[in-house]
Amino acid sequence: MTLHESPVVYGTEDILRSLCNSVTKVLTIATQSQIHYSGMVQRITKTCLKPDIGCFVLFDGGFSGLVVTNFSAAAAMELYESYMLSMGMAKDELASSHTSDEVANVMGELMNQIVGDFTGKVARELQTHITQNQPKMLALTKQVMLSVDTNLDKPEARRVTFFTGRNNIFYLELAIDRTEFIKLNDFESEEADPDALIEQAHSAKATPVPPASVDASDQDDFLKSLGM
Repeated sequence: MTLHESPVVYGTEDILRSLCNSVTKVLTIATQSQIHYSGMVQRITKTCLKPDIGCFVLFDGGFSGLVVTNFSAAAAMELYESYMLSMGMAKDELASSHTSDEVANVMGELMNQIVGDFTGKVARELQTHITQNQPKMLALTKQVMLSVDTNLDKPEARRVTFFTGRNNIFYLELAIDRTEFIKLNDFESEEADPDALIEQAHSAKATPVPPASVDASDQDDFLKSLGM
């Protein structure tokens, strides 16, 4: 870069766009249906877990933050059913309710793939490293405020609306430290192989490895551990 060139800067919206693209790519491949998101993003002050299914993932490293996804029962069941049917499961063998542990396990596994794809892009495109915890999936009957503001110096939060193939709606919320990545030197950003991602999505067993889902008996203790 010469002295006369403006530096390339990556900010909150660029990080959010990268995350949203991971959501659409992974879910489109996994469910074999078209997932897309709104071209408008909301600036919010607090992140929340909301009914009917909420999931959150904390990440740390080059930058810290929180990703929350909130699914209606219809959206969760559509994604769950499409994913399982695409892997060869018979329709009459599928869970019938969004409160089923199997639905929570599958949604947690999909979230794990999404964040894994995102952290890989962070390493390639921003040349930094972030780690994540295991996704926590909760079937909810009421809204729960969830905040990592105490860990962030200048928190910024955004909400994006997503649409499934059948136009069911779910939401993604991102809270991160206000940050900018400034490109000092040119480098090659090697894109992940989409065929490898497809293979990853379809090589999973019919019953995925359960994420750290929380059953009703542990839910109160779990929320208390988060300071809520």
